[in-house]
Amino acid sequence: MALNIVWVAFILIAFIIAVIKFVVLGDTTIFKTLVDGIFDASKSSVLDVAFPLAGSMVFFLGLMNIAEKAGAINWLARRLSPFMKRLFPGVPQDHPAMGEMVMNFSANMLGLDNAATPFGLKAMQSLETLNPEKGTATNAQIMFLVLHTSGLTVIPLTIITYRLGANSADATSVFIPCVLATVCATLASIIITGSIQKIKWDKVLLLWMLSLLSFVGLLLFFIQSLPPEAKTTFSSAAGNFILLLIVVTIIAGGAYKKVSVFDAFIEGAKEGFNVVIKIIPYLVGMLVAIRVFRESGALGYLTDGIAYLLQLTGINTEFVPALPVAIMKPFSGSGSRGLMLDIFANPLYGPDSFVGKLASTFQGSADTTFYIIALYFGSVGIKKVRYAVWAGLMADMLGVIAAIIIGYYFFK
Repeated sequence: MALNIVWVAFILIAFIIAVIKFVVLGDTTIFKTLVDGIFDASKSSVLDVAFPLAGSMVFFLGLMNIAEKAGAINWLARRLSPFMKRLFPGVPQDHPAMGEMVMNFSANMLGLDNAATPFGLKAMQSLETLNPEKGTATNAQIMFLVLHTSGLTVIPLTIITYRLGANSADATSVFIPCVLATVCATLASIIITGSIQKIKWDKVLLLWMLSLLSFVGLLLFFIQSLPPEAKTTFSSAAGNFILLLIVVTIIAGGAYKKVSVFDAFIEGAKEGFNVVIKIIPYLVGMLVAIRVFRESGALGYLTDGIAYLLQLTGINTEFVPALPVAIMKPFSGSGSRGLMLDIFANPLYGPDSFVGKLASTFQGSADTTFYIIALYFGSVGIKKVRYAVWAGLMADMLGVIAAIIIGYYFFK
């Protein structure tokens, strides 16, 4: 229901704004802009999003099938069951979804988007096998999705790469702020969704969360102690090495367990292409609505309105020029990336200004909520998303607030 309301609202608001611009301002190009946006977004949803996703989906779901037949997924689920069964009490601790969700979270933390998505879609499919009411999201699916939209990343390689491309003299300066902000967003996701679902807040869960925070803190301390050149090298090499190690370990482990490795790979890979075909309508529908909403100027009005209200409060508003990146991120990853690059290219700011660094932190500390909802729920035919949209957006908002506070602490 919530997703239907959002989708209709995007289209209607865009149309109303277009009519006002035409009647009041005499803008004769606005309707063509929106229509061109519809066709362009429809095309890019398939060619630039779905088809490129197909290759990684085919490969990693094939790999997941090997891991599952070799028993690796169940092994991983058993090792992390004390933590996972408290976050996902409706999922049996030996269920494959437990290990698949861990694989998704691990790939996200390493900034490996191409691997995280296939793992996540496989996990969502496994969770759907436990769904007693098909078409309606379960508590476990919502918890998984909201945690995923928080975008927990320990190695923000992509952001550092963009900053280097913009000739930043201090490209890795946003490393720790990005991680701290995304950790705050993830904790907010657990607290918000867990409170709704009334999960058990016992000392085991709290100890696991504290342990994860300690691990992140120690890793950050180690990376911060490295010289700037070594930070970039570590960020670039570590994630890719770990991903390659996972691929080799799964294949070698499957062979050791006497699994017919290539046959298992082909069996899982076939499923990957079917998933991509299934999600295309959901992607096209949501990405077209977001594009029309943006092209009409509605997103700009929303940003300006928030900035105006913030200025009325009298608080320090130096962060406002970076705010469009944060507002755009839940709607469009490419849109927010473009806004960040515009800030980098703006002679008033640049990548090493306070605004440039804060925009980098916004971009690196959240994920595209509406895209992920369309992608993940669409892959299993979920139409009733219940409270997933507003829980995800609330966690995003708390993450943005945390990012602003962290930005002032580190960059001012």
